[in-house]
Amino acid sequence: MPDVLRPPAPAQHPATLCHHGIRREDPYLWMHKLHSADMLAHLEAENAFATAVMAETLPLQEQLYAEMLARIQEVDLSVPVRFGAWMYYSRTEQGAQYAIHCRKRITDVGWESSAEEVLLNENLQAHGKPFYEVGDYEVSPSGRYLAWTEDTRGQREYTLRLRDLFTGKTLSQRRRGVTSLCWAEDDMTLFYVSEDPKTHRANKLWRLRLFEGQDTQLFEEHDERFNLLVFKTRSLGYIVANSSSHTTSEARILPADRPEGRWRIVCRRRAGIEYEVDHHSDHLLLRVNDTGPNFRLVHVPLKQGGGFDTWQEVIPHRDDVILEGVDIYRDWRVTSERIDGVPRLAVARLADGHNHCLSFDDPTFMVDLEDLPEWETPSLRYTYESMTTPDSIYDYDPITQVSTLLRRQPVLGDFDPTHYRSERLHALAADGTQIPISLVYRTDIARNGNAPVWLDGYGAYGMASDPWFSSTRLSLLDRGWVFAIAHVRGGGELGQRWHDDGRLEHKENSFGDYIACAETLIAQGFTRAGRILAQGGSAGGLLIGAVLNRRPELFGAAILEVPFVDVLTTMLDPDLPLTIGEYEEWGDPRHKRDFLRMQAYSPYDNLAPRPYPPLLVEAGLHDSQVMAWEPAKYVARLREVKTDPHPVLLFTNMSAGHGGASGRYDTLHERARQLAFALTRLPTGA
Repeated sequence: MPDVLRPPAPAQHPATLCHHGIRREDPYLWMHKLHSADMLAHLEAENAFATAVMAETLPLQEQLYAEMLARIQEVDLSVPVRFGAWMYYSRTEQGAQYAIHCRKRITDVGWESSAEEVLLNENLQAHGKPFYEVGDYEVSPSGRYLAWTEDTRGQREYTLRLRDLFTGKTLSQRRRGVTSLCWAEDDMTLFYVSEDPKTHRANKLWRLRLFEGQDTQLFEEHDERFNLLVFKTRSLGYIVANSSSHTTSEARILPADRPEGRWRIVCRRRAGIEYEVDHHSDHLLLRVNDTGPNFRLVHVPLKQGGGFDTWQEVIPHRDDVILEGVDIYRDWRVTSERIDGVPRLAVARLADGHNHCLSFDDPTFMVDLEDLPEWETPSLRYTYESMTTPDSIYDYDPITQVSTLLRRQPVLGDFDPTHYRSERLHALAADGTQIPISLVYRTDIARNGNAPVWLDGYGAYGMASDPWFSSTRLSLLDRGWVFAIAHVRGGGELGQRWHDDGRLEHKENSFGDYIACAETLIAQGFTRAGRILAQGGSAGGLLIGAVLNRRPELFGAAILEVPFVDVLTTMLDPDLPLTIGEYEEWGDPRHKRDFLRMQAYSPYDNLAPRPYPPLLVEAGLHDSQVMAWEPAKYVARLREVKTDPHPVLLFTNMSAGHGGASGRYDTLHERARQLAFALTRLPTGA
């Protein structure tokens, strides 16, 4: 092998770790000094090696980039949303990486002919910065002031900025480490939550007065498992400060028109009880799991103080229906629900309780209620997409029950949804559990057991991996690939029980479920062993790393994006961001039982002399969730122990963090690299 294609050989510094009398050798522990000269040089060397190996795919990457860009309508406009006296929207311009946020004033003759006001041009804010991302974005009640947060490094550390929209001047007040915010009704008071600069835990609630120098700290969350979030109810009646861990929550409320008033706890925290708060007229609404894991909905009268004896059940707990969310308007209540993992929207008229559900035809799809800010809206708005239907926005008249399509994500070129088919299958796990699989492919593929399959997986934190549409995915499908999502336990597709059955002592279920999904796709005649690309990011990277240690022969390639693969070392360090808060998800390795359980599946600790498929591993230097040393250590040890000649590539974005590149064109280049890796490692017809 020429020197230019020889992988980096990082130094090994013997380090022995000992916990519970168990010794572990970690010769790459030195990589934890992430910004040291040696580590930065190593990451640059890895990038150079990966670039050299992938050089032969550059023409393909350029072709893929051109294909994907040609499908995108570069000059685009979002669906406007009414708030107060204006219609708000965002737009993009050709060649510009980021969005431009605008509004037009509503007049007696409408709003379209009004002059456009540019509130925030992300491209100007991002000028000269390698990374830019807007977090929160809130306009004050009168429409005069804009508060937004921005991250310029990819660390997900956001800085609060304020702008007077009437004068166009940006105020001098700025605050670092802001995670959420909302305006009081007086137009001069902003509530915000700040994070601990070391652990990035959202832990302090503040009150800021415009043009005043000193903010007032209102509350500090001392329990390191909990994070704070502040928001205002759609009714505009209350500010809510929600404190939650992965399993428990507690909310405080304050009348939004009395910013210096007294906060009140809705319901004190009880271990294992989660609830969410909303407001309507003389009562609060709580989505709460106190009678079962699928949640119920209750009214809590405001005047009686909210004791349990005053709770009035509106929707009971149901064993077969998961109550995922509740949206309240003046006249309507909309609940987001799932049955057997399939989402639906249920609409109730508050005047008389009449209710109905929206139905959809696709076998697998996503539907979400849009967060319209207008309390008295006569219509609702939802987004719908499936693996064959681009993101679509509808206005829905709940009286006539008619949906009107406002906008469908344009897919330029010769895209025809009838050329693709989506399905929902089930795999049988070892314990008899049915594991859903969502998949999409061209209708003209030969189902001869030879198609390459991209198998996506996540399975953590109770987060559902919904079947989304992707125009970039068409470059795979049109080359004869099948794309599938393994809805493994640990996610939220089938509710809290599904999450519980894939965390803590049940985490092994996630790995077995993913393997069962791969085997089912083989048994169903879509593919064969060695023709599957395994892909997962973050906690999904842990899933893929663990699966590769168990059944590497099933897979012909793998892509691990910012993978959480050094589980034990990370979870043993309480000073790292997220660690303590995630004991409820993974366990606390300071306890021997949890340590042994995590040691049994931690991908880094279980690499062994065996063949592995070709791997593309991606990291972000500024990642504050999965430190870049995790994928770097994993790649170094994997090369050291594996018994095959397949390449293991590590790309580190030296200007970004957990989410990769921020600009839309830069993101396409990263996607083109992934697809080129997949297409060259698993060519169609091989």
